[in-house]
This record gives sequence, structure tokens and C-alpha cells, in this order.
Amino acid sequence: MKSVILAGGEGTRLRPLTLQLPKPVVPVLDRPFLQYQLDLLASAGVRDVVFSVAYQPDRVRRVFGDGSAIGRNIIYAIEDTPLGTGGAVRNAWPHLDDLTVVFNGDVLTDVDLPKVVADHRASGATATIVLYPVPNPAAYGLVEFDGSSRVTRFLEKPKPEEITTDTINAGIYVLDSRALELIPPGVSHSIERGFFPALLQRGDLVRAHVHRGYWIDIGTPEKYLQVHADLLDGRFPHAIAAPERGPRAFVDAAASVSDGARLEGPCYVGPGCRIEQGAVVGPGAVLTRDVALASGARVESSVLWAGCTLGPEARVRGALLASKVAVGAHAQVGPGACLGEDARIPDHSRLCAGA
Repeated sequence: MKSVILAGGEGTRLRPLTLQLPKPVVPVLDRPFLQYQLDLLASAGVRDVVFSVAYQPDRVRRVFGDGSAIGRNIIYAIEDTPLGTGGAVRNAWPHLDDLTVVFNGDVLTDVDLPKVVADHRASGATATIVLYPVPNPAAYGLVEFDGSSRVTRFLEKPKPEEITTDTINAGIYVLDSRALELIPPGVSHSIERGFFPALLQRGDLVRAHVHRGYWIDIGTPEKYLQVHADLLDGRFPHAIAAPERGPRAFVDAAASVSDGARLEGPCYVGPGCRIEQGAVVGPGAVLTRDVALASGARVESSVLWAGCTLGPEARVRGALLASKVAVGAHAQVGPGACLGEDARIPDHSRLCAGA
């Protein structure tokens, strides 16, 4: 059993964060995002993984290499032209064996993957699709299934009167690899709108597995912030390696926090960070690594990437800052702001909400 992680998207919804760094390796708390998916796959015994990449593949390879450093075997299937979700999996076929676990590269979840795989094997299905219930399914493609969990129909972007279920495609599949013959090689193809309906038309058994735990697509700034809040608050089960210096105030051993600084949990201060006297971190702040806060600076409900600096009395609230952003003295960065790499915010300036 091997896996394909669909990590070829350009992350346009997360720009400007993803202008220099592809979405699969954006930092999420204390690790690159795809590490969470690799850990979940390992829980099901999957250590051979194909990364299907198209956008800045060298940046992804620079982070994960061949996987040997983390006990994995990672192969890169690079798309010269975008192939869509189905075409990307078909492109990885030469590296696969009998059973394939497919992950969309922007999904964070605590699904019981060993059970999904075991149920798939026991059922004899050609494909199993993990589904997730949402309060408002009208904006998604719905997946209908019967009392035996057999998928019966796919319905894309339904009208309100057409909604018959609240379950949507969660972007996680277990496939009999032989069925990939239905996908034409070398062309753009959708696994959701092309491959799965073709399986139903052929009469194959396609099963549904409804997951009612944690699931989120990190692909927007709002969701990316939400993921960090969920990790800090413990809503997503994740062991944070850094020790606590207060209630859910996690500080890496390689960080320097002045005795006169204040930590308000939940928050995370990563390796190499320097927090001066009078600075305040939290609640809801994540300083990934090598972030410097001068005296009186404050960060809350925000994520700051490596090398960011805040001048004296600077304020950052509800914002996302990419690597090496410099916020000047007494400057204020407001809720919803999203700043790209190397941005400079002058002293005493203010960025309004959504900048």
C-alpha cells in the first residue's frame, strides 16, 4: 500500500503567503503542513509516498528530500502541465502498487485512517471516499450513499431544493490502483467529476466512509488562522513538542523570553525567537521561529513566520505575516491583514483590516 499526496496547486487563495513558499510546506505551528498528513499515513502503515507536485517542486523537495530523515520513502511525480486531481494520480501510477491512499494536499484531519483502509479491504470496493458533514453543503459537491454505505450519486454545486444530504467529499480516498486505467494518461482529468462517476457507470462498488471528527481545508487565510487556533486550544489532537511555561503557553527550549515579557496562553514561541522585556505574546499567537519582539510589542491571534521583527510598542492582531516581515515601532497591523515575504511596515503606521 502506497499513497499519493496531491500537492501541485499554486495556493492562490493563500497569497501573498504562497508567492515564495508552496502551500504544502507552509508552517503550521511547529512543522511543515504535509508532515501532518505523513504522520496520519504512518498510522496506517504507509511509509511510501508519492508527492504529486507542479508549483515550485524544488521548494517542497528542499523541505522533505527523499524522506529518509523522517523514516519515509518519498518520490516526486512532477507535472509539466497541470493535470487535475485525476490526472495527477494517474501520473503517479508507475510508482504505486495494489492499493493507493490519496490525499488532497490542503486537508488537515484526524480521520481513523487504519479503519478506513481495513473497511475498504473487507468490503471489496474499488474505491472508498471519506465524507464529511457540513452545515451548508450548497457550496460543495455532494456525495449520496445508501444504507449499506454504497455511493449512489455525485451532485456538484446543488440548488437548495436539490440538497438531499449534508456529506461532502473530504479529499481522502482509498483506491484499487488497477482502476486508474479509467483515467487517460497525460491529460487534465478530475478524480471527483470524471473518475468516480465513471466507476459508478461501470458498476463498481464505491463506498462512503463518513468522518465526524476534525476536518479542515487550510487553503484560505481565515482557515489557516483557524487551524492554528484549533491546535493551540487542543481541538485538533497534536502533541506540541515545546514545553509549557504557563497554561498552554508553549515555548521551545531554543527560544529566549525575557523575565519581564508576558505569555498569555494559548500561544507558541518557536526556536530562535527573542522576546524582550515588556513584550506580550498571546493569546492565540504563533511565532514559528526566529521571530524578534522588541520591548512593549504585542502579538495576538496571529501567525508570524521565520525572521519577522516587531519594533518597540508595535501591535499585530488577527494577522498573517510571511517570512522576514518587519513591523516598525508603534506600528499597528489589524485583523485580516496578510503580508508577503520581506514586507516593511514603517514606524507609527497602521494597516487596516484586510490589508
